[in-house]
Formats: sequence, C-alpha cells, structure tokens
Amino acid sequence: MQGVFEGFATIGILIALGLLLGQLRIVDGAGQRTLSNLAFYVASPALLVTVLEDSDLGEVFSGNLVATTAAVLVAVALVTAVAVAQGRSLGTTVVAALCGGYVNAGNLGLPIAAYVLGDAALVAPTLLLQLLVLQPLALTLLDAAESPQRLSVWAVARRPFTNPITVGSLLGLALALSDTELPGAVHDPLELVAGMAVPSMLIAYGVALRLGPLPGRGVPALDLGAIVATKMAVQPIAAYLVGRFVLDLDAHSLLAVTVLAALPTAQNVFVIATRYDRASLLARDAIFVSTLASVPVVLLVTALLA
Repeated sequence: MQGVFEGFATIGILIALGLLLGQLRIVDGAGQRTLSNLAFYVASPALLVTVLEDSDLGEVFSGNLVATTAAVLVAVALVTAVAVAQGRSLGTTVVAALCGGYVNAGNLGLPIAAYVLGDAALVAPTLLLQLLVLQPLALTLLDAAESPQRLSVWAVARRPFTNPITVGSLLGLALALSDTELPGAVHDPLELVAGMAVPSMLIAYGVALRLGPLPGRGVPALDLGAIVATKMAVQPIAAYLVGRFVLDLDAHSLLAVTVLAALPTAQNVFVIATRYDRASLLARDAIFVSTLASVPVVLLVTALLA
C-alpha cells in the first residue's frame, strides 16, 4: 500500500506547487503554455526513449496486454459513442476518449507496479499500448481536425512519424528490440531532459487549476461525471472480466491489469489538449476528479484481489 500513497503524494505535491506558482503569479497563462509545450516537444520524447529502451518486450506480448487492450477499447468506444451522439467535434471527441481510457501509467503506474504489484515491468503493456497505438492514433486524428484542408492518405499515414512523442516512442522501442545501448555522452543528457517531463506536466496542470475556472465549473457536470465513471469503474471492471473469464489469468496478473486500469487519467492528456486547444478544461477536470477518485478505487481493488 505504501507505493499507492507515495505515488499519489508525488502527484499532489507537484500540482500544489503549480497552484502556488499560479497564485503568486510567478507563472502566468503564457508560462503555463510554455511548460506544456516544453513537455510535449522536448521532455516527453526524451522520457519515452529512456523508459522504453530498457523495456522487457516479452512482457508486452502476454495475456496482460490482451486484457489491457480490451479494457481500453471498451472505455474509449463508450465515450466516443456518447460524444458522437451529442454531436461533438472530432477534436473534442478525441480528447474525451483519451480522458476515458488513457491511464496514468508513467509517474503513478510505475511506482504502483513496483511497490504494490512487486514488478515495475507489469506496467510495460499499458505503457506501450498507449504510447505506440492509442496516442499516435489520437494525435493523427487531432492533426486531421486541426488541418484547414482535407488530408491525403499519405499525409494521414505520415503525421504520426512527424510527432515528437511518437518519434520518441519508436526510437525507444527500436533500442529495446535491437538491444542497443546509447553511449553515455548521449544517454546522460537525454536522461536529464527526460527528468523535466513529469514535473513540467504536473506544474503546468497546477497552474491551469489556479488560473482557470474551478474544477467542475468549466464543463457540464454530467459530461464530466460520465467520463470519470467510465474511467474509474467501466475500464477496471472490463479488465477484470476479460482477465478472469476470457483469459483465465493467474491471481497476480489479474490484480495487475485491474489495478492499472483503475489508475486516473494521465496528465499528458491535458498537455495534448492544450497543444491542440481542444477540450482542455474537460481534460483538466477529468484528471483532477479521476485522480481523487482513484485513491479509494485502487485501495478497494487491491484489498479485494490481493
């Protein structure tokens, strides 16, 4: 349980620092956007290279990946169907879908996997699914929504490979597949830059909380509640049902896929929403509410399945 509390405490402290910086006007709205852009274009790609280069890819192609993928598909499909029925734009629909299915597998999932589940590698399937499939697809759709003209098939196919986050993911995966180690002169500064990713995301998020409308007042409560309920209830339940009744996972793997599916919406969803100026308040509020809700949910899942 200590890992759960440590992970949430880390997030809370950095968000509180962002709130303080916004309150003192040390970081204003322009500064918040700069922090988000720094995380998107520079720090996050570096982080992805350093995380994925040491991944055990054998853990990815397992029943855990199947259960994780099924849970993500259920959550994303449900949120997307509701957004389409409401007549939302493509950009808003994509951000809403990310809010409902994209989990905080990095700065919260890694410590929980290490300290609660006993193996940090258990988060690898979730990380790679999101970084190499879900996120590139979402970014491609957001690029298409932002483009003033209809994109050709080649342009759509090429866009993910020009996105810095996708490029970082692919480079890290290539290093892992080839069992290549970067020379220290490259790896060490890359690791230093990667260290900025999570803090800059969380601080920018805290600044946005202070400078923007209070959570729950910027978006319709019903929309926010439906997305958070999907993220915190539908997704982990789907992971559990598929893992137990379809894949017959062992107890430890079943606990892992359920706990990881019950993590809150990732902070980089807010970074992406800010970058494309699509539903950023929805992303902000979904992260805030789901992070609060995930504490009792993760504790409950752990108590029931551990």
